[in-house]
Amino acid sequence: MEAGNLEVIFDRVGHFGRYQIFLYFMCAFQNISCGIHYLASVFLSVSPQHACRPPGNVSQVLFQDISGVRLEDIWTRFSVGREDRIIVQLQNGEIWELTSCHRFRRDDKSSLNHDYNGHKSSFPCLDGYIYDKSKWRSTVVTEWDLVCNREWFGRLIQPVFMLGVLLGAAVFGYLSDRTGRRVILWTTSIGVFLCGIGVAFTFDYYSFMIARFLLAMVGSGYLVVVFVYVTEFVGMKSRTWASIHLHSFFAFGTMVVALTGYFVRTWWIYQIILSMVTVPFVLCCWMLPETPFWLLSEGRYEEAQKVIDRMAKWNRTRSFKLSELLSLAGSGPAGTKASPVEKHSLSDLFYDCSIGTRTLIVWLIWFTGCFGFYSFSLNSVNLGGNEYLNFFLMGIVEIPAYIFVCVGMDRLGRRCILGFSLLSSAVTNGVIMVIPQDYHVCLMVATMAGKFSIGAAFGLIYLYTAELYPTIVRSLAVGSGSMVSRVGSIMAPFCVYLSSIWIFMPQLLVGTFAFMSGILTFMLPETLRKPLATTWKETEKQSSSDK
Repeated sequence: MEAGNLEVIFDRVGHFGRYQIFLYFMCAFQNISCGIHYLASVFLSVSPQHACRPPGNVSQVLFQDISGVRLEDIWTRFSVGREDRIIVQLQNGEIWELTSCHRFRRDDKSSLNHDYNGHKSSFPCLDGYIYDKSKWRSTVVTEWDLVCNREWFGRLIQPVFMLGVLLGAAVFGYLSDRTGRRVILWTTSIGVFLCGIGVAFTFDYYSFMIARFLLAMVGSGYLVVVFVYVTEFVGMKSRTWASIHLHSFFAFGTMVVALTGYFVRTWWIYQIILSMVTVPFVLCCWMLPETPFWLLSEGRYEEAQKVIDRMAKWNRTRSFKLSELLSLAGSGPAGTKASPVEKHSLSDLFYDCSIGTRTLIVWLIWFTGCFGFYSFSLNSVNLGGNEYLNFFLMGIVEIPAYIFVCVGMDRLGRRCILGFSLLSSAVTNGVIMVIPQDYHVCLMVATMAGKFSIGAAFGLIYLYTAELYPTIVRSLAVGSGSMVSRVGSIMAPFCVYLSSIWIFMPQLLVGTFAFMSGILTFMLPETLRKPLATTWKETEKQSSSDK
């Protein structure tokens, strides 16, 4: 049975009735949890100010013009990155100079002062570190001393998570076509809860990374399958708005992270609280039915009929027999045997020179969208001002971005809105680079404008890619684009770390990619008010008419 015939189901029972609304918001709620875990590391792996711990009990402290105070009292003046020296005298009389990653013992014990020209011996930080606990009581950085020569361990936390996202999208996307959408939604949701809680109880850095990697896989698996699930339950009249606004619930997850980080400053408690968000969905996910589309593709007609009957009852419409539609399509139990499905590979996305160029442009847009999306989010805490408010605003600005996409793409066209969003993001990145660093409000407003633009582009590329390719390779096109985008999300944390080399390096890279993608977008055909192509020939005709 062809997809076009299946759309008649929604004409009979409703495109977005009460039953679909119930399922939609239940599934969308779990998107909040996925958004939480994707960006939880922003506060989970905070690296506070630190200095080497002295090898003994301290009797007196000297730092700048402060004397005779506790080590914990010097953090308001201590700066990571500068060679600020904390001079301490131990109870045994030894005098030590402490810096972020080194410590020195003075040979002369006569006086505690800043000016010292005598001999001193250098020692590694074998006794650990003392940390500024004024903001965070503990993070994974302080838990396992991921600073100095172990700093790169901390910087791998988000990239390794995103590698798990990439792998999870491939694995669970494949499994959902084999075992059904509902089973994968169940297993990934339970996995998100168990792995999320498991992260909080890990006993060392390596177990923490493994638990986070598994959490990334199941979270990514849910996101991939839920888009398919919603698409197969919502009719064509409401499908565009419903699918794009699933991203809005992901944005709510970002806001939950900011609020939880503000109120909870111990990393494992923070992780447990964030993981509990998924509990309502885990308790209710057994109510999710399998999609009629998948059941019919597997020949399970009686089960599909039950789902249709239930949908009609909830929506207060009249049910019908699927056998009527099946007989019209010439398939089903009494129909002829369906012809075997032709298998397609990645090479089909390079069908000819024109299609190959289109594919490379689309992949670049996918990469830029994800790269910019996570670069803006992760770097927001480095803009000065209140980092929790900054991060919260990075989440809330996505919601009007998706509304803008839904309204604009049906009036001005997909290509116009996508190109405008990418070029706007490039311009705002340039503006950020000329704003003085102490103008925190101006920086934040410009960053929000950049996140708005890149968020709009990233939300639209899902739909636009599906419309640019024929049915025979549509899933392959969207899937490959999603895989390429994950490379962008893996690179985004490293891009943010480059700000230590030059403060505007993230804006320069994101702006460059956004500018190139925005210009190349106008080489793509417009798909507004054009029917979805089923073959390459139809695609070529549409491209010719667009020119």
